[in-house]
Amino acid sequence: MRPVMYNHRMPGKKMNRRDFVAASTALGMLGSNTETFAGAPQVLTRGVRPIVVAAGNGNRSKDKDGLSCVAKAFKMITSGSDVLDAVIAGVNIVELDPEDTSVGYGGLPNADGVVQLDSSVMHGPKKIGAAVACLEGVRTPSLVAKKVMEETDHVLLVGKGAQDFARHMGFTIEEDLNTPKSRQLWLEWKRRTDPDHYIPLKDRAALGLKVGLEMVAEGKIDPEHFWGTINCNGVNSKGEVCGVTTTSGLAWKIPGRVGDSPILGAGLYVDGEVGAAGSTGRGESNLISMASFICVDEMRRGKTPKDAGMTAIKRIKEMTIQKRLLNEKGLPNFGINFYLVNAKGEYAGVTMSNPNGTATFSVCTENGPQSIPLEPLLD
Repeated sequence: MRPVMYNHRMPGKKMNRRDFVAASTALGMLGSNTETFAGAPQVLTRGVRPIVVAAGNGNRSKDKDGLSCVAKAFKMITSGSDVLDAVIAGVNIVELDPEDTSVGYGGLPNADGVVQLDSSVMHGPKKIGAAVACLEGVRTPSLVAKKVMEETDHVLLVGKGAQDFARHMGFTIEEDLNTPKSRQLWLEWKRRTDPDHYIPLKDRAALGLKVGLEMVAEGKIDPEHFWGTINCNGVNSKGEVCGVTTTSGLAWKIPGRVGDSPILGAGLYVDGEVGAAGSTGRGESNLISMASFICVDEMRRGKTPKDAGMTAIKRIKEMTIQKRLLNEKGLPNFGINFYLVNAKGEYAGVTMSNPNGTATFSVCTENGPQSIPLEPLLD
């Protein structure tokens, strides 16, 4: 007697030979795992394409094995690591790189020459997150934020309290996170401004920003490193989404200034059932609009990652009315970028403007790490 075959699409209905062959072929295709780059294990995607997205510096700094942030995170994800552990391991490469002056060790200091670091993490499946701000003396603030998430009932620790917590958790506290490079750039900035800061307080911030941007124009500071930050988000084959953002903040900032990076909903937001979004660029504009939350909420409503990101950037554009933040055309004169991935593995990188197409974001799939131009709202 031949076995009876049932159609899984229509329970109770017998499956004919043609349906059986088609189903067997589909199962065979699922069983043919896709080989990933650099000897990473083969991946059964189960309908979700594992992917890691990050800011542009996510594909520059390399670890001892020659892996960039996104490549390291992707390799760990496809090896079965927790997604948050993977993306944090990725950004640790950048945090520890003294040549990246926007994040971690060697990040450009505040106006007093002190490196103050911010970071946030969110775990989609566990529906939790945490952050640290104005943390001094620890090269990897992302790991401290993760400890806050795991070891406390709090979401945000700041300043000396964050440092004391890190010390209690076993982190090494260093007296100074400046490198010779970051210290020399700070001294150059101090030389160009009033070294005694006798200028009126209301003019001080404007002058400090002006001098900083002059140093960018002269090639002394990478434009992306002046504003700082790396965001990295990942999704595995199960559709589990996590994210991390870490930064040394705006170069020469007023001591104690906190930007968007450690604020959940601004510099990072993750909903495990929807996706993740993070940001780099002008943190104050992101704080006012809580744009990373907007990105994820728009994806919840069915928008693609690109359209969700553009909605957030349009909101920032509409909310920017101060003359000092507008160019001669009445458009925002600052940069703001978003990096998005949804639980299906779809992704996007968007920006306010990208006139020369040189601003990029980082992506890693089974095809390896790539740097892709950010899609601009404004021509």
